[in-house]
Amino acid sequence: MAETQSAAAGSAQPEQDPEKSGSQMKKPIWLRIFGHDVTAPLLLLALALVLFVPGQWTVPPLDRDEPRFTQATKQMLETGDYVDIRFQDQARHKKPVGIYWLQAAAVKLTGHDASAPLWVYRLPSIIGATLSVLAVFWLARAFMGPSGALVAGGFVVLAIILGVEARLAKTDATLFATIVIAQGALARLWLRNSSDRAWGLAFVFWTALAASVLVKGPVGPMVVGFTVVGLVITGRNLSWFKGAVPLAGFIWFFLLVLPWFVAIWIATDGTFFTEAIGKDLLGKVSEGQEGHGAPPLTHLGAMFGVFWPLPAFFMLALPMMWRERKSPLVIFAACWFFPSWVVFELVATKLPHYTMPLMPALILPVAAALIEGAGSQSARWLRWVAAGLLAVPAIGIAAAAFGGPFALGTWPSPPGAIVTGIGAVFAVFAASRLLRGPALYALPATTLTAICVAIGVWGFSGPALTTIWVSPRLVTAMNEIPGCANRDTRQVVTTGFHEPSFIFLEGTNTKIVPEAEAAEFLAQEQPRESGVCRIAAIESRHEEAFLAAAKEKGLVPVVRKRVDGLNINGGDDVDIALYQSAANATDTQGGNEQQ
Repeated sequence: MAETQSAAAGSAQPEQDPEKSGSQMKKPIWLRIFGHDVTAPLLLLALALVLFVPGQWTVPPLDRDEPRFTQATKQMLETGDYVDIRFQDQARHKKPVGIYWLQAAAVKLTGHDASAPLWVYRLPSIIGATLSVLAVFWLARAFMGPSGALVAGGFVVLAIILGVEARLAKTDATLFATIVIAQGALARLWLRNSSDRAWGLAFVFWTALAASVLVKGPVGPMVVGFTVVGLVITGRNLSWFKGAVPLAGFIWFFLLVLPWFVAIWIATDGTFFTEAIGKDLLGKVSEGQEGHGAPPLTHLGAMFGVFWPLPAFFMLALPMMWRERKSPLVIFAACWFFPSWVVFELVATKLPHYTMPLMPALILPVAAALIEGAGSQSARWLRWVAAGLLAVPAIGIAAAAFGGPFALGTWPSPPGAIVTGIGAVFAVFAASRLLRGPALYALPATTLTAICVAIGVWGFSGPALTTIWVSPRLVTAMNEIPGCANRDTRQVVTTGFHEPSFIFLEGTNTKIVPEAEAAEFLAQEQPRESGVCRIAAIESRHEEAFLAAAKEKGLVPVVRKRVDGLNINGGDDVDIALYQSAANATDTQGGNEQQ
């Protein structure tokens, strides 16, 4: 990691490329072609599009978080209230407003209204994920040459967890981008080791930090703040942080975040903060919310999967990283990773994406070590461990793409099974490269593996799992009921099935009601000429009570369609009947068709 020493020498010396000062390993041809400040970002951008675009249009909303965000944004667009955050009639006082504003802007800028398709709401996430990849390249350039920075950006764009978040219309991909940008500015401020004001870097630092707060509250300041504290303690020096212009920076930071916080305080009479901090944030700390509790070290174990393909290369780079533990790069990475990781492990609620902001802290020293030839002298047993970490997940995904649909009672997608199978072959080849020679040489085959997995899973296999996409099939079934295709005249209540995806797809006015109210809803008289179509979606566990309530009211309900499947939240089988009143039914033929 010789380049880290030169990069940290101070502002008086320019950054040096280790590739120009002598290399211990012959660079592969792809690195000689693309390892430059112009070509590297272009390659990373192309990879981001190839890896992040599949599935954006075809994968339905993933319950439950994504449709909660998109529905809240949808209601902002419907009502024109861009301050308060609501899911139907309920206040959604969990996260700040940033992601909702970005999604609303995406809808407006693409010429849509609140009925925009889901991919429009996902635009901030794919843009945030792509920006994160380019930001990691920029961050890495503070410590190493463009070849190493390309490798660092490559690990980010290939990571499974970022590929998932790029396809979900929620906060985490955007939060990741803001944290990486802030850390990139912080790294340069620290490496300058000067108390002279750096207004440009300070502006980037404080703006990104404010954006992270508006997106997801205290997570960004926690990660960045712990990094600052760690750097100050390890270096026993605070003067370098004066380059961030702290006084003016704090003022700018508060000018950016305070207006909305004041507005939401007024709009909710302060209840947003009691809910967001007192219940959501502190609830996650003290107990596992929504069944997501797990013991300490769970995140460490999860990283071996969700950070793929990084763990395999991390194992081979670890000895070199330990030897260079006093280098500026490793010090910065350690201060970034360890304090926040300890906090995440101690928090009771654990989800795989929580530690994503820490991933670049592991990637940076690994990328530098690979450029220096990490893996070429590794012990044989360590190579086999790394090869397993690289190949087994891809083989498992290919097996799941073929066998998983059978377990769900449907057929696998032939293109999905074939493409993921090809990805598994590439993974085996990449693993074999780890067993001989420098680990860097395994990256091209690893990249092809990731591309095959992204296209196979998100482009084909995922959308083909119709059994789990209950909400889209419910909406399709209602569209097929004669006289009910017009959403403007369709009124729907649901009992026993209240996934947020159904609310988002069917519409804000969809009511979640108990059995008796569903019967009362259908029993209401309506003139034939009104054109109104009333449907009650009743899950089978509630049908008996619904039919009893209907009998009491003299209602004769008829089943127009049935939709069954698997609710991925909890893994329960569901069987939902779409009822209409026999007196007001829009048509009486073809009523019991299975979907």
